[in-house]
Amino acid sequence: MTKQEENGIYGLMAEFDDPSAAVAAAKLTYGAGYRRINAYSPYPVEELMDAIGFHRNYVSLVVFAGGILGALGGLALQIWTSALDYPLNVGGRPLISLPAFIPITFECTILLAAFGAFFGNIIMNRLPQPYHPVFNVPSFSRASIDRFFLCVKADDPKFNYGETRAFLEGLGAKEVTDVES
Repeated sequence: MTKQEENGIYGLMAEFDDPSAAVAAAKLTYGAGYRRINAYSPYPVEELMDAIGFHRNYVSLVVFAGGILGALGGLALQIWTSALDYPLNVGGRPLISLPAFIPITFECTILLAAFGAFFGNIIMNRLPQPYHPVFNVPSFSRASIDRFFLCVKADDPKFNYGETRAFLEGLGAKEVTDVES
């Protein structure tokens, strides 16, 4: 535990008026060696995500896995029920009729992919999150309206309270605020 964490500091937060200033500040912050940084904006800013070094996004992988599991599960259920559990040969048709299984397989694929997208998003975003230290910053309520925020966490190896505050103020931030834990 660092000295700042012991004093109840979660980190320092800089406030910006427009996305281009926030992106430029995030690039400079990442370039200066800070790695434990978060950015908050009222709408998605793709460049901001890249600027803070966030490259992990597993939602598409979870959706793909859910779709594959849904397709295999739907197909397996139909094969098991029509050919193994209760085989009923009507009119000499095959017990495993793949063309007849396509609609149900497709629907199961979509269903489990949608569940994967929903629950994967909820879990990966750690929701619901009724409390986070950044909620202690009074001006943070504008993060969902018209402000952009960049937070350097106190557990960053390069974090030094005085130096980090001076660095963030030098980036042209409208305001630099302590984030209490």
